[in-house]
Amino acid sequence: MCGIVGYVAPQPPSARTQEVLLDGLGRLEYRGYDSAGIALVTPNGLQVRKEAGKLENLRAMLQADPTDGATAGIGHTRWATHGGPSASNAHPHRAGRIAVVHNGIIENFRSLRAEVENAGRTLLSDTDTEVAAHILDMDYSKRLEDALAADPNVDPARVLVESMRVVTKRLDGAFALLAVTADAPSTIVAARRSSPLVIGLGEGENFLGSDVAAFVSFTTKAAEVGDDEIVLLRPESIEVTNASGEQVEPKTWEVSWDASAAVKGGFDTFMEKEIHDQPAAVADTLLGRVDERGELTLDEMRIDPSVLRSVDKIIVVACGTASYAGHVAKYAIEHWCRIPVEIELAHEFRYRDPIVSEKTLTVAISQSGETMDTIQAIRHAREQGSKVLAIVNTYGSTIAREADAVLYTHAGPEVAVASTKAFLAQITACYLLGLYLAQLRGNKWADEVADYLDNLGAMPARISELLETQEEAIFELGRQYADQESFLFLGRHVGYPVALEGALKLKELAYVHAEGFAAGELKHGPIALVEEGLPVFVIVPTPRRPMLHDKVISNIQEIRARGARTICIAEEGDTAVEPFADSIIRVPATPTLMMPLLTVVPLQIFACALAKAKGLDVDQPRNLAKSVTVE
Repeated sequence: MCGIVGYVAPQPPSARTQEVLLDGLGRLEYRGYDSAGIALVTPNGLQVRKEAGKLENLRAMLQADPTDGATAGIGHTRWATHGGPSASNAHPHRAGRIAVVHNGIIENFRSLRAEVENAGRTLLSDTDTEVAAHILDMDYSKRLEDALAADPNVDPARVLVESMRVVTKRLDGAFALLAVTADAPSTIVAARRSSPLVIGLGEGENFLGSDVAAFVSFTTKAAEVGDDEIVLLRPESIEVTNASGEQVEPKTWEVSWDASAAVKGGFDTFMEKEIHDQPAAVADTLLGRVDERGELTLDEMRIDPSVLRSVDKIIVVACGTASYAGHVAKYAIEHWCRIPVEIELAHEFRYRDPIVSEKTLTVAISQSGETMDTIQAIRHAREQGSKVLAIVNTYGSTIAREADAVLYTHAGPEVAVASTKAFLAQITACYLLGLYLAQLRGNKWADEVADYLDNLGAMPARISELLETQEEAIFELGRQYADQESFLFLGRHVGYPVALEGALKLKELAYVHAEGFAAGELKHGPIALVEEGLPVFVIVPTPRRPMLHDKVISNIQEIRARGARTICIAEEGDTAVEPFADSIIRVPATPTLMMPLLTVVPLQIFACALAKAKGLDVDQPRNLAKSVTVE
C-alpha cells in the first residue's frame, strides 16, 4: 500500500516540481513510511534521491544534496512488500534511460528477474519493481533505437507509451506504474491494474497520485484511470488509452473535501477510512500467493517442509484483536489440516509452563510486530524448541526478525488505534497458512485448495457490497443506541470470536460495558444479565448449516422472551430470523468459514457510529496506544 505521486510542469525547469512531489508525499505518508524517494527530469538528466525511513529523512538528504530545477518528477513513499525497508529497496528505481515508481506486487517477478539477469543487467535491490523497470527499459531502448532509425523526429514519449503497453501485458499481479525519462521532458507515462491511480487536472500542469491526497493542495479536479489503461501526462494535456491502444475519455469529478481532510480520503476519521480499506487489505494480502504451477506458495516461509509435515500442534500467541483472529483461524486450520490449534494470550503464555516441543508450530500474530507480550512469548517458545511463524503487518519489526518464518499481511498503515483492516488481513493470512499446510501435508487436493482460494478471492467484492448497502443504516442504529450503557454479543462456531471482537470494539471506542459470549453459554449464567431493553447483537450462522442456525434462533428466542432488543447479523435470504429480530443487518451469502470477514464489519461500523454519536474521539480512544511495547 505504497503512495505514489507524479507531476508535470511547464518550461522552464523550476524547484516547484520538487516542492509538489514532497507536498504530495507528505499527504500520502499514511500509506507507508519505510522509505521515500523522488526522480526528477532536469536539463542535466534524471536525478534520483531516495532514503530509508520517514519522509523527513528524504527532506534532510535533499537539503544536503540539492537537485536542479525540473519539468517532471515522480515520488514514492513505501510500505515494504518485496524486499525489506532500506535505501537500496526504496523507490524510484532507475534502469538505463528510465526511472520508475510502483505500488502493488508483480507476481511473476522471478521469471522476469531471470530474464533481466540473463540480459547481463545488474540488479541493485531485492524488489519486484526494479525488475519491472529493467524489463520496461530493455523494451523501450530497443524500440526507441528502431524508431529513431526510421524517423529521427519520433516522439520518445509515444515510444515509451507503447513499451508500457507491451510490458504491462507481461506483468501478473497488481500495479500502478509511473515512468519518466530524460528523453521526454515534461512527460510521465503511467499504467494501472488493480492498484489505485488517479489523475489531477491542473491549469498548465497535471498530476498523478495513489489518491487525491497527492495533489488536492493544487487542484480539486480529478480523472479516473481504469484497469490496463495507459496514461500519457503532459502539462497541457492528458491522453488515456486502453490495452488495445484505443483512446478513451476518462471520467472526471470534483474533489469535495479540502487538503486537510484528504489524508483521510474524505472520511471524518481514519477508522472510517480504514473500514473502507478492508476490501483492498484482504485483496492485497492474497496477492502473489500462487506460483506458476497454480500451487499456493508463501514467499516468506523459511521453515523446512519436513518440519511442517511433522507438526502435531499449533499454538497461536497474540493479544486483543489479533487473538480473536487466531480464534477464527482455529476453526479453519483444524478443519482443513486436522492439527489441534490452541489460542494463547501472549501475556499469559510463558507464565503457565505451556507444553511446547520441536513438533509444535508457534504462530505469533501482531499488527505492529512490536507487541512486547508477544515478543516474550515467541522467545519462550523458541527456547522450548518450537519453530515460530509470525503474521505481522510491518517489515523489519522485532517479531518478524526473530521468527523463523514470516507471513506478511498487506493491510498498509493502520492509523486508528482500534484495529479494523488489520483484523481482516490477519484472518486472511491465517487462512493462507492453513491452506498451505493442508496442501503440504496432503490433507487437501489441489483443486480443493483452489476452491477455497477462489472463495477468499471473492471476499473483497462482498465486503464492498456490504459497506455500500448497510453502512448508512448501521450508523443510524448507532445514533439510536447512543444513550445505552450495556451491550451483549452472541455467536456460535466462527461467530463466537466475531462476538468477542464486536464487544472489544465497543469497549475501546464508546467506553460502555460490552461482553461477547458463545451463544450456547448464555443459559449457563450470562442470561442473568438480560433485562428489558438490553441490546444484544447476534451473529446468525448461514441457514445452510441448519444445526448451527437453529440453535442460534433458539438463543434469540430465549433473550427476546426476557425483553432484550435483538440486533441480528444475518445472511441475505434468511427469513427464519425475521420474527425474532428488532433489527437485521444483512450480509452477502458466503461459506461458513469465510463469514467472519463479513460479519465483523457491521460491528466495527456500529462501534464507530456509537462513539461518534457520543462525541468521542474515534481514532484515539482514551488510555490506549496503537502498539503495546511494554509487558
